[in-house]
Amino acid sequence: MKYVGIDIAKLNHFASVISSDGEVLIQPFKFTNDGDGFQRLVSVLDSFEKSSLIIGLESTAHYGNNLVKFLVASGYQVCVINPIQTAVLRKNNIRKTKTDKVDTFLIAKQLMLQTSYRFVSFKDIDMIDLKDFGRFFVKATKQRSRLKIQLMSYVDQTFPELQYFFKSGLHQKSVYALLKEAPNAQAVASMHLTHLSHLLDSASHGRFKKDTAKELRVLAQKSVGSPDKAISIQITQTIERIELLDSQLRQVESEMQEIMNFHDSVIMTIPGIGCINGGIILGEIGDIRRFSSPKKLLAYAGLDPVIYQSGNYQAARTRMSKRGSRTFRYALVNAAHNVVKNNATFKTYYDIKKAEGRSHYNALGHCAGKLVRVIYKMLTDDVAFNLK
Repeated sequence: MKYVGIDIAKLNHFASVISSDGEVLIQPFKFTNDGDGFQRLVSVLDSFEKSSLIIGLESTAHYGNNLVKFLVASGYQVCVINPIQTAVLRKNNIRKTKTDKVDTFLIAKQLMLQTSYRFVSFKDIDMIDLKDFGRFFVKATKQRSRLKIQLMSYVDQTFPELQYFFKSGLHQKSVYALLKEAPNAQAVASMHLTHLSHLLDSASHGRFKKDTAKELRVLAQKSVGSPDKAISIQITQTIERIELLDSQLRQVESEMQEIMNFHDSVIMTIPGIGCINGGIILGEIGDIRRFSSPKKLLAYAGLDPVIYQSGNYQAARTRMSKRGSRTFRYALVNAAHNVVKNNATFKTYYDIKKAEGRSHYNALGHCAGKLVRVIYKMLTDDVAFNLK
């Protein structure tokens, strides 16, 4: 067996090959992080049978993702190594040298020392995509929430009565259509009634008729809002940004739905978990075998408790550490909220925590912890949810 160690960087990677006896077969060489560089790597490795090669690289942010996908698609056996493992080998080195070339040997030697291998599969690549989609989805959702708050503050200045006129509030297509054309009360008041009626009727799919348009125009004429041009421009631009995020989120949701449908994970049997929360959770976990126990998965989510103890003092209450994946924790708490509403066992557990005097979010945090243990068991044994 031959072992290929690849040291990952942003622009250039280094690779070397050693035999199972530790003999250096190919000295470290540099190749670029692009198509030409990847082809150069393959041309060097072509002198060996693919089945005789095990390729290893450290898990280093996103810089190695494209290379991993390329190698797996090309039929190579690829392992992603925890950097802690190679750090131990480096410390045992007398000179404790760290260079890109030396690191390729350390990675290859780490492969040589392993007794079992977990090769990256096409499913793992899909999980990487889910992770990227999920993190973008959470980030975009938070951006949209902030923009909606900003929009309300702007409208409070140009047409403060508007948010109370519509029962569903400002954030609906018909109101956005109105504000993009008339971002202040003065502009609404000066609109022709026929045009205003048609605008509302079309944007609301017939829900708002001519009577609504009349009432709205009278309200605009009496409004104390300011026709400030700067704020009016910010209103239209903010709405455009919200609508762009809406479009992006729909596209991401569609992609995540496709991946989740293809893999048909048991996580989707949990009541209240859909393709978004389920996809984010699966993407953040990746291969469940990375975690040897539910406690480690809990710690990765940052839901593990922080213990306060000194001498004879022991804190009566503890808080979650929040030191793990923020996206994973966000999805778990959201999922726990939905599961509590759809499953009697989790609802009972939530009620017990509330009866102990805990807040809503504290109780949800406990439910999220329970959900982690359930998910760990489900993914490890590939069994469907069965709590009644």
